[in-house]
Amino acid sequence: MTAPKPRFRRAMVIPVGMAMATAIAFLPNVTASAAPATPTVTADATALSYVVNVPPGHGVSAHVKKAIAAAGGSIVIAYDQIGVIVVHSSNPDFAKTIRTVPGVDSAGNTRNAPLPAQSTTDVGTPQALSAEQIADVQAADGQDPLEPLQWDLPAIKADKAHEKTLGSREVTVAVIDTGVDDTHPDIAPNFDRGASANCVTGKPDTTDGSWRPSAAESPHGTHVAGEIAGAKNGVGITGVAPGVKVAGIKVATTAGYFYTEAVVCGFVWAAEHGVDVTNNSYYTDPWYFNCKNDPDQKALVDAITRATRYAEKKGTVNVAAAGNESYDLASDSITDPVSPNDGTPSDRVIDPSKCYDIPTQLPGVVTVAATGAKGLKSSFSNYGLGVIDIAAPGGDSTAYQTPAPPATSGLILGPLPGGTWGYMAGTSMATPHVVGVAALIKSTHPHASAAQVKSLLYAEADATPCTDPYDINGDGKIDAVCEGTKNHNGFYGWGTADALDAVTK
Repeated sequence: MTAPKPRFRRAMVIPVGMAMATAIAFLPNVTASAAPATPTVTADATALSYVVNVPPGHGVSAHVKKAIAAAGGSIVIAYDQIGVIVVHSSNPDFAKTIRTVPGVDSAGNTRNAPLPAQSTTDVGTPQALSAEQIADVQAADGQDPLEPLQWDLPAIKADKAHEKTLGSREVTVAVIDTGVDDTHPDIAPNFDRGASANCVTGKPDTTDGSWRPSAAESPHGTHVAGEIAGAKNGVGITGVAPGVKVAGIKVATTAGYFYTEAVVCGFVWAAEHGVDVTNNSYYTDPWYFNCKNDPDQKALVDAITRATRYAEKKGTVNVAAAGNESYDLASDSITDPVSPNDGTPSDRVIDPSKCYDIPTQLPGVVTVAATGAKGLKSSFSNYGLGVIDIAAPGGDSTAYQTPAPPATSGLILGPLPGGTWGYMAGTSMATPHVVGVAALIKSTHPHASAAQVKSLLYAEADATPCTDPYDINGDGKIDAVCEGTKNHNGFYGWGTADALDAVTK
């Protein structure tokens, strides 16, 4: 099987102490190394997973239940509040058959590979930050030991915001991702077990620790969680909102896939457990873009749209990464070479106005672009007028955007599982900065609705004009074209997130 494009909305892991110049070639594309999956979902090697969408709020009718069984399906869980049913079936015609049943709005398979999917992983084993490297960092009074390396905090005035407040313990953010190591010393003080779960099968598992990544799994979710809410406790790094609580909702399989049933479960779980902001640094597999003229892909869009809207109605702000392929998401066409990434990918030309990166391009979801240490759009960040809502630090090659000393890397420093720290870069790293700012807004305005938090997020952002011309590598060729005005454009949306305004306005 062709190795898939990485799903995570980031480019790489660069352990602290390694040379940064060698990493930039991997920003747009990361080659994977094989990793086995563990068959925990079903014993049937031919079964696929499906979502069946019905009118919400009434439960699964006896008629639909009977039709699902007759078509060879077994119900895993039904989310009656949004009308999404997760089904397993070995019948290759299951979706086609069930779509003809009265009372079924849409239905489609969520994957191409049988349960559980075999895949590859794009994450190596990070090197731990050594005691010598920590000793080399000279922190000022009031700073956590590694905070001087975090150029991203002053880039959004988070350091100034922390002089006012660290955020409220009444605010909870959830990292819907590959899992969170809640034993990490930067995360443990703020971790919310009650709002955490494992949603990989589509049905929440609240077994203690089920939300943690295994040693073979990606550190992505742990890094993201620390960027948002790493405790200001004299250890390691500081998060954007180090006083709020953070939960882990694991939705990625051991093989690294983010399938629709897991993502739906994640949003519904967050909605039902008092989560104020969700972080979504991924795209939903197996399609980078889901085209609504395809009945299977349409069902995936329908299911996750229902889930995100339900969460927002419950008061949750959903924030998602724009992606790392330098795509203009407002263009007339994009060539998608990686879908389906659990089958046989092929080049397909899609219309971004009709085919959606989910949850990134769904209505109501905050879409985040990445900037580097010089405040310019990161070389890899997707962009697009009317698609990008806001920008925040996601890192870039030091060769392109060099941070001011004492920071040494143009990437983003954060915690890794096992009590270590390392660098990553991507819109995956930009998104938690925006989530942290949204959490500070919610801390300042505890009664604000999700819509009001989003309005404040945009209104308080620092207007960032188009970078024109945008020749990020200095080779004399234009790398991307920014459209729009100083106050709203395709590179930076409404501007760069501002943590200080979040706690003072």
